[in-house]
Amino acid sequence: MTDFDEQGRPEPPMDGDELATLSGFLEFQRATLAWKTAGLTAEQFNATTAKSSMTLGGMLKHLVYVEQQWFHVVLHDREPLEPWAGVDWKADNDWDWHSAAQDTPEQLIALWQEEVDRSRKAVAEALETGDLGQLAKRAPWRDGRVPSLRWILTHMIEEYSRHNGHADLIREAIDGQVGE
Repeated sequence: MTDFDEQGRPEPPMDGDELATLSGFLEFQRATLAWKTAGLTAEQFNATTAKSSMTLGGMLKHLVYVEQQWFHVVLHDREPLEPWAGVDWKADNDWDWHSAAQDTPEQLIALWQEEVDRSRKAVAEALETGDLGQLAKRAPWRDGRVPSLRWILTHMIEEYSRHNGHADLIREAIDGQVGE
């Protein structure tokens, strides 16, 4: 049975195995981002704070890209889907962040939710034929290393945790909502 906190986020299991614990923390971080971006207008999605150009909309689109890269491109060695496949990353290395201003909050949330669902399925697919120690199918990095599924899941927890800290600051600047 999953317990949920006052924000509706699933609490990671206290006594789970390695997969349940890693997945639990990743789901908690995903739910934190959903909480931090819920109920905002397009103007609020494009608001910045301090001297940063970072927006909540850009953050959501960036995390769509990150989910696809790690769980599909790296883990399963699949080609990126549109819009990512058609992006000239050399011309704009932060296209995912910048292009979000042209999307509505509803489009960004739907894009993110669809990609998170695809990522969950990609992890389940990988676990049908191996464990958390299995190596990604993408060609090795320049130094010859290949990340394991365990590493990818842990990295995604770190990715969400870092950006959820940014989301805290931006959301507080927008409407005063605080928490965590």
